[in-house]
Amino acid sequence: MIEKLIHFSVKNKLIVGLFTLAVAAYGVFSMFKLPLDAVPDITNNQVQIVTTSPSLAPQEVEQFITQPLELAMANIPGMEDIRSISRFGLSVITVVFDEDVPMLEARQYVKEQLDMARGDIPESLGDPQMMPITTGLGEIYQYVLTVDSAYSGHYSAMELRTLQDWIVKRQLMGTKGIIEVSSFGGFLKQYEVSVIPERLLALNTTMNEVFEALEANNENSGGSYIQKEDRSFYIRTLGLAKDLNEIGSIVIKKNGDIPVRISDVGNVKYGAPPRFGAMTMDGKGEAVGGITLMLKGANSSETIDNVHERIRQIQKALPTGVHIYPYLDRSVLVGKAIHTVSKNLIEGGLIVIFVLILLLGNFRAGLIVASVIPLSLLIAFIFMNFFGVSANLMSLGAIDFGIVIDGAVIVVEGVIHLLFANYIGKKLSQAEMDAAIIKTSGSIIGSAAFGVLIIVVVFVPIMTLSGIEGKMFTPMAQTVSFAILGALFLSMTYVPMMTSLFLKKEIKTSVSFADKLMNFLKGLYQPVLNFALKRPKAVIVSGIFLLISAAMIFTRMG
Repeated sequence: MIEKLIHFSVKNKLIVGLFTLAVAAYGVFSMFKLPLDAVPDITNNQVQIVTTSPSLAPQEVEQFITQPLELAMANIPGMEDIRSISRFGLSVITVVFDEDVPMLEARQYVKEQLDMARGDIPESLGDPQMMPITTGLGEIYQYVLTVDSAYSGHYSAMELRTLQDWIVKRQLMGTKGIIEVSSFGGFLKQYEVSVIPERLLALNTTMNEVFEALEANNENSGGSYIQKEDRSFYIRTLGLAKDLNEIGSIVIKKNGDIPVRISDVGNVKYGAPPRFGAMTMDGKGEAVGGITLMLKGANSSETIDNVHERIRQIQKALPTGVHIYPYLDRSVLVGKAIHTVSKNLIEGGLIVIFVLILLLGNFRAGLIVASVIPLSLLIAFIFMNFFGVSANLMSLGAIDFGIVIDGAVIVVEGVIHLLFANYIGKKLSQAEMDAAIIKTSGSIIGSAAFGVLIIVVVFVPIMTLSGIEGKMFTPMAQTVSFAILGALFLSMTYVPMMTSLFLKKEIKTSVSFADKLMNFLKGLYQPVLNFALKRPKAVIVSGIFLLISAAMIFTRMG
């Protein structure tokens, strides 16, 4: 079958050429569609449950919140492990599922158990909530709101936090690929009534009356409507307080004909809930900022581009002097990782091309083999896109072009050897050239394919890894295998066709630099080979000794 494929490729050069161009074009298209990231996301399949209860000590959090929730989660189908942390006022439970359990199905299981477990948690001690659908690498964009020096006294920490919560966060939500935006720092703005006990006593008013007045006099409500001829007039009462003065004007009750207002029993002011920490920047004081969390499985490069576009729009809505300053931007890390990968691939490819031309001793043959490098990489991009493998430091950084083009080197070197062994001093016609290449390629491609498949088999154990190690190393094994198999296919189709078409038909003998170099290397190798063949027992014993020594060293490695 392989011989028939080679025969078809050599005899139908136009078809093979057009097919190669189509594959290359689709490979370029796939390259731009690949999800880009710095490293593979190794987070396991998990759902986190967080409960806050500021009044409880760690042992009480464990007793009243963590333990009931853990018991409720113990019998969930597909559950692999449960971990928990109980700290002062905080309970975090991580439910780990098998990798084949869909995320939405896992969250549905957890939600059903949460609904049942809420009855076991004492009222007012906390409300368990599931964390967003994100991973350990989900924090792709972290930022702070900075103020120009000319406006340093214009915006307080409370005002900046209000801008973050009501402008920046609200507009960032809804960005494609973003599942959550968390705010940090500053003071969360509240309207407070600071009641003075002496005034309450003097005005014969209770705290319950203050609460009831604030609750009853801070809402809008709808009534019916009045029909007048052909028109309807809807009735509404507007009682929603808009500022501190309106809150202070709320009537609590009447002492005779004298109304008692909120401002009579206390001071109305802006306040903030108690804080358990603060956000600072460069040690120069408090800062306000946020973190965007990416949806699990989203394309990080595409998502960060969406965030950048939305940030540019949000910046226009911020007051004068306030700017969004990113202190962690995933695009920077991805850019550096891709730059490193691109640099290594280009340098590695150029070195391989140089060595090929140098050792083959034939410039055209070297270029034919070298052209397999970008083509095999484009084929790898096609399969990476198809199987959902992202382009990152692990998946692309492990490609070794010297291994990838092994089959192509064997085919081209075999053809050159046949031509110089049998046709020196002759000028071959295209038909004779085709016949020679079909004969040579057909006889050696089996060995080349066998050698390449042995290399691919080495990566099979890596592809069987599961868990975190599987997520880390499987993309590397898949990408290298895609490139090697792509190069093998090219060695059976593209390489014989190009060799038949572009190698010189006139075979002339000459001593090139490559011949001199190979003769020199043979001169070094021949005595070593003769020594080994004359002393087989010593060579075998030495090999066994080295193997045992390596095994002993391996057991003591860190």
